[in-house]
Amino acid sequence: MNDARRYHDLPSPFAMKRGGQLHAARVAYETWGQLDTDAGNAVLILTGLSPSAHAAANADDPSAGWWEGMVGPGKAIDTDRWFVICVNSLGSDKGSTCPASIDPATGEPYRLSFPELSLEDVAQAAHSVVTALGIGQLACLIGCSMGGMSALAYMLLHPGSVRTHISVDTAPQAQPFAIAIRSLQREAIRLDPQWQEGRYSDDAYPEMGMSIARKLGVITYRSAMEWNGRFARIRLNPEQRDDDPFGLEFEVESYLEGHARRFVHTFDPNSYLYLSRASDWFDVSEYGNGSIREGLKRIHVERAMVIGVSTDILFPLEQQEQIAEGLEAAGAQVDFVALDSPQGHDAFLVDIDNYSRAIGGFLSSLQA
Repeated sequence: MNDARRYHDLPSPFAMKRGGQLHAARVAYETWGQLDTDAGNAVLILTGLSPSAHAAANADDPSAGWWEGMVGPGKAIDTDRWFVICVNSLGSDKGSTCPASIDPATGEPYRLSFPELSLEDVAQAAHSVVTALGIGQLACLIGCSMGGMSALAYMLLHPGSVRTHISVDTAPQAQPFAIAIRSLQREAIRLDPQWQEGRYSDDAYPEMGMSIARKLGVITYRSAMEWNGRFARIRLNPEQRDDDPFGLEFEVESYLEGHARRFVHTFDPNSYLYLSRASDWFDVSEYGNGSIREGLKRIHVERAMVIGVSTDILFPLEQQEQIAEGLEAAGAQVDFVALDSPQGHDAFLVDIDNYSRAIGGFLSSLQA
């Protein structure tokens, strides 16, 4: 556990959107920079499904964060100017209350007794952190991937709490392709005999299911263009293969295997299931009588930047256009940025130069 991680105790009981409540729940977060006396320079980052609150190195934890190239002194999200907060999602096992946490009512882990989780709950928990820090209105709310959906929920649930918004590779609702992929990921975990209806342990862990889920994810996070460019049909050297007649043969298979091996045991499987399902459930049209556009028109910010990637198959560019058009219809001044990065959905983690140019340009244009 790093020294930079802080904890915010949520109101108890903490009511969940779909019913149920949590007692003595908390969320983890980290901060960078200094909050101005008028609390007017706060920037909140909401993350994708698996990252922790450690977006970047800081004095208390010098290890590189998941958005290291983007956050820091003189970087696009300049911590010399902005007070930056990154909140670990409620339901994530990276310090926040989640299915692996102890239920105070039983003294045992929640497992599948954890209440049904929505991204609205994630947003409410993050808003509770911001309020506790004495911030009435965020200068900017940045949401990446799943965090972009949580950010839309945040602004819908708390009108006037955000001045500007940066939407990064996200969606106003999950499309059938994304739902199908995440459904298969969850099925892979649940069909692993070691999952045991959520009652696994470190010694009997659904490694196979988590491995397949991660491989499916990695395949969709990148684009076919990148797979072709990086691996083509290159085969492994004979000494790299095993005796299994259906074992790894191509370099792309070995790459996926390595990715999966690094991910397994680093994320709680039940947390993965809950957050994955929450992503499928989120739908802005619920706030607009069945219309995404009308739902987005209920979000009022002064300015917004919506960034998408032409090669993203999980959150395609037309969904970024939907967000931009909806926010514009609500009265915001919107910059729409369509990037041609070959890395697909993961581009915001990899193509730091292009994303820095866009995000840094937007933030530097804001009045202090």
